[in-house]
Amino acid sequence: MKLNLKDTFNKELPADPNKNNTRRKVFEACYSYVTPRIPSNPKLIHVADEVAEMLDLERDTNSEEFLNVFSGKTVYPKTNPFAMCYGGHQFGHWAGQLGDGRAINLAEIRSNGQHWALQLKGAGATPYSRTADGLAVLRSSIREHLCSEAMHYLGVPTTRSLSIALTGDEVLRDMLYDGNQEYEKGAVVCRVAPSFMRFGNFQIFAARKDHKNLKNLADYTIRNFHKDIQTEGKEKYLAFFQKIVNASLEMVIHWQRVGFVHGVMNTDNMSILGLTIDYGPYGWLEGYDPNWTPNTTDSQHHRYAYGNQPGIVLWNLVQLANALYPLIEEAKPLEDILESYQQNFDQKYVEMMSKKIGLTEINAEVEQLIEDLEQNLQLTETDMTIFFRELPRVQKKNTPQEAFQKIHKSFYKSLELAGATTDAWITWFTKYIALLQKEEDRDETRKFKMYEVNPKFVLRNYMAQLAIDAANKGVYKVLNELYEVLKRPYNEQPEYEKWYAKRPEWARNKVGCSMLSCSS
Repeated sequence: MKLNLKDTFNKELPADPNKNNTRRKVFEACYSYVTPRIPSNPKLIHVADEVAEMLDLERDTNSEEFLNVFSGKTVYPKTNPFAMCYGGHQFGHWAGQLGDGRAINLAEIRSNGQHWALQLKGAGATPYSRTADGLAVLRSSIREHLCSEAMHYLGVPTTRSLSIALTGDEVLRDMLYDGNQEYEKGAVVCRVAPSFMRFGNFQIFAARKDHKNLKNLADYTIRNFHKDIQTEGKEKYLAFFQKIVNASLEMVIHWQRVGFVHGVMNTDNMSILGLTIDYGPYGWLEGYDPNWTPNTTDSQHHRYAYGNQPGIVLWNLVQLANALYPLIEEAKPLEDILESYQQNFDQKYVEMMSKKIGLTEINAEVEQLIEDLEQNLQLTETDMTIFFRELPRVQKKNTPQEAFQKIHKSFYKSLELAGATTDAWITWFTKYIALLQKEEDRDETRKFKMYEVNPKFVLRNYMAQLAIDAANKGVYKVLNELYEVLKRPYNEQPEYEKWYAKRPEWARNKVGCSMLSCSS
């Protein structure tokens, strides 16, 4: 196995001089050197073939060296693994130093003309682990591995996942934070991204008034990831901030488009490159509900609910602007960039929703139709994914009643449709069909354009749980099948029709299928 090593983070930025792996505060350093914990009996259970190909490792996945390196058993020659130092706001409150508590960056490599950082999650404690063990369980590792790849194929900016390995060790976890600890199978995921830097990497230096390293880190990021920024002084850092704002906006628009809810949008879980990062208690909307969150820790305030995500991205960007302020020393240009986020979001959201419902011309009438649709989707429990996937079947010649029939399979409780709910939908479809009739595209052309933005298959929590339950028994058929299904989420795939279904009733309140804790 040959990796084309191109380390930058641990070569261009200051290291923690203390090499001991003890929990501590780390000052004036971007990272600490750490050696992964050696697993007792590692076993590879899944490799994402396209990620292996992307990294030029497809011929090595069955080798012992691949297993050893990507389970943490051995350190690849001439590499210096490390954990990053960062801070963050958690649920709106400054938490101080956080850092990679269970992630260890193995190396950066160059492959197929692209730069990638390889990171193990669950490979043991680091100086940033605080009271935790730095380990991960099979349950959370399957969720992270499958979701990283599902999001990529949905067209959502995301970190990737190369592999899952069992460690052969048992890990003690309190799954719901209710005092009931149980041993679970330990596992390690190898995550892949151009970089794993977060908003919090910058916040920690700003909070400590370490402006020298704040500048070091910003210059490093611009030099390595935004080579097109050629200006100097404050203009350089404003251009950098603008890029982060644009990338974060694009990411959250995609989240809203596919019905994804992150669950823990703390600033330490926000990628500086606008990638979806840290798949913990996430979920896809089953019934369309803007107030839904998959996170048990957030069940009281719903801070990170689906409908709040765009606003929380803005809140997080404000915190990042505060962190970058010492490099700019002028509030107005930062405020202008933040203000443009809201205007751009409103415009891009309408454009995205118009594509979802197959309308090309955007005007006040279309905007009102979108608003009315969002209200109607909440009248009775309506499956978001199925509704938008069935909507393309509506034709210009249909009556409103015929159109309404075509989306019936998206409703969970058909008995609730009587009366006012049906009336509201008939009214909506009357307006919708009238607008469709003004469109130039033929029904068939419009249908396929809508299919391109409305996925048929998403990783519902009950699906992930079925894969987890089987894997815990040593059966990986469901895991392998879901990986294949989720690689082509916009295709019909009739052979996998069973996965195109509303959440089953047994999964409504089952642990792991509705809400999850941060230990997920």
